[in-house]
Formats: sequence, C-alpha cells, structure tokens
Amino acid sequence: MGAAHRDLASGRWHTMTLVEQLANVGSEVNRAIEAQAGGRVRRRDQAIKRALELFDLTGTDDRWRGHRRREVLRVREEFGRLFYVDDAPPGSAASLQRYFLQLGVLARRPPAA
Repeated sequence: MGAAHRDLASGRWHTMTLVEQLANVGSEVNRAIEAQAGGRVRRRDQAIKRALELFDLTGTDDRWRGHRRREVLRVREEFGRLFYVDDAPPGSAASLQRYFLQLGVLARRPPAA
C-alpha cells in the first residue's frame, strides 16, 4: 500500500462519506482509463493498483453494509473486468467514467443546511 493510502487506511478514510470515498476511487479509475487510452502502461498499472486499494478500503468500511457494500463491490468488479478480462462490453470505460463523474460532482456540493 502506498504512503498516501496508508494514511487513509489508518483512519482518515473512515471519516469520509461514501460519496467522498467513491469520488476518490473515481479519480484513480479515471487516471487508469486515461492512461490506458494514451498507451501509458506504467501509469495505468499504478492507477489500477491505487484504485483497487481504495475500493478495498471502501468495501471494508463497516459503515457500508448490505446494498451499499454490494454496490462498491459490483463497481470494483466492473473496473477489474475492464482491465483484466477480455469480455468487457463496449462502452464500459465511458460508463465507469460517467458513474464516477456524478459522484465527484455530488461530493463537491456544499452540505445541505
């Protein structure tokens, strides 16, 4: 685990909302997809590793049970399928990017009063 993620794993990650956690995961997912599209293999592999670490931190957060945890694990599965399985449906990368973009926008909204 990288130094930045060790800090997150030591407790800071578990102070974030689910939307904030997934928005951070989404940043790494987007980096991996963009690096893949640009043929930057080393950068892609590093982003994949970081994304999977963050998916795992989120999936093991005790606050997310039931449907929330299933959602996290399902998205992790689709992300892995994109890079590690030959049967990823066309448009999978764009679909993941849209999914995480929405979460990123939501995470940046000021809290409701």
